[in-house]
Amino acid sequence: MTFEELEILIKEGEGLTVEFKEKYTPKIAEDIVAFANSKGGKILLGVSDNGKITGESLTGGLKAELLSLARNCHDSIKILFKQVEAVIVVEVPEGESKPYQCSSGYFKRYDAVTQKMLPSEVKSMFRNNLDVSYENILGIDFEVQAISFEKVRAFIREANYSIKITRKNIFEVLKSLNLTGKNKITNAGIMLFGKEVSSMILQCQITLVAYKDLEGIDVYDRQDIRDDLLTQYNEAVIFLKKHLNKGSIIKGVNRYDSYEIPLEAIREALTNAIIHRDYSISGTQITVAVYPDRVEISNPGSLPEGMSKINFGKLSVRRNEILADLFSRMNKGEKLGRGIMKIKSWIKAKGLKVKFESSMFFTTVFSRPVSSGRVMSNISEGLNEGLKSLYSEIIANPGIKAKQLSALLKERPIKTLERQIKTLTEKKFIERQGSKKTGGYRARK
Repeated sequence: MTFEELEILIKEGEGLTVEFKEKYTPKIAEDIVAFANSKGGKILLGVSDNGKITGESLTGGLKAELLSLARNCHDSIKILFKQVEAVIVVEVPEGESKPYQCSSGYFKRYDAVTQKMLPSEVKSMFRNNLDVSYENILGIDFEVQAISFEKVRAFIREANYSIKITRKNIFEVLKSLNLTGKNKITNAGIMLFGKEVSSMILQCQITLVAYKDLEGIDVYDRQDIRDDLLTQYNEAVIFLKKHLNKGSIIKGVNRYDSYEIPLEAIREALTNAIIHRDYSISGTQITVAVYPDRVEISNPGSLPEGMSKINFGKLSVRRNEILADLFSRMNKGEKLGRGIMKIKSWIKAKGLKVKFESSMFFTTVFSRPVSSGRVMSNISEGLNEGLKSLYSEIIANPGIKAKQLSALLKERPIKTLERQIKTLTEKKFIERQGSKKTGGYRARK
């Protein structure tokens, strides 16, 4: 750089890529990492804030200090410096391994100012500049103290591991599960076992909502779960059990609960939403929505890279390998990528429909059985609790006979049952199909 070029630079003033310093101090390490984390830039030592040249000499000792400052940044930064008349020009290139850090933290240039980066900005820069999936990123302040011993122990028990966990070996256990690196905990580790997940990864949450109407305007139940992923999963299952109609199925001499949408399909769709979600998108959450005619399970992120609509459900491409592996170990998901095929199979066997939609969000839409929402919306038409429970049994068991209904509803006198069947038939909630010998009752379409 010539003196003429330096004069032009000084006249233009401080900006995104130029910083004036009247004298050298070790504090310029902050400016060095700020330029490396931005577009690169020049630090002019020996120039006051108002652009007056005050002078600074590039001695052998100062050269060594500048090199040491840059070398001790994390990662090391290669700088160039040169004496131009009475000014030292320190050139800092834009970094290739952002974000860079000095002893006092992470910094970045904002117009003509060097400012300390917020934790959210650091995380975002890690995501944007590392070829690492979000689940594997190491949190700057994610220490083992942030992990709940009880949650890890519960996982070990549920996954049926033979290892014995103690508070002393918890880090080694997490390491064996691929949830650590450089003595830090990964995002996946926090999302699975963190004590205060919501304060560390804000978007790690799930919203559960039930609507009275088809448009999703009239809410009658809502929960926001801001906890670890397993808690989110369990709370979502409980919520869906609460809002789906339940009947019973008789197999031999045994009676089993049966929900209008197979719970196996619901659980698989929930697992898919959790393990395939794009957690790098801030301000979002998984949403489980129950409508009178459908159930939607939606997660941020479209189809994973490498997956097309043509091979969807046939090939296995996992966005979060670690989460997928650990949920599979708890028997809460298909690690081999057969989840979509199994959902389709369960739904088809029940005579229902399911569709998958992909845009910025991936959504699984389960159609509820015929008029599932009518029981609630038509109470005013005379459907008391007895009619509701009878209708639920018929929904859960298409083609069921009167004798089977009587066996399921043992406390109900046969005459009462016959009268209730007649009422539901007259109100066009159900219909009889088939002959007297082989026919049975179904919900009307």
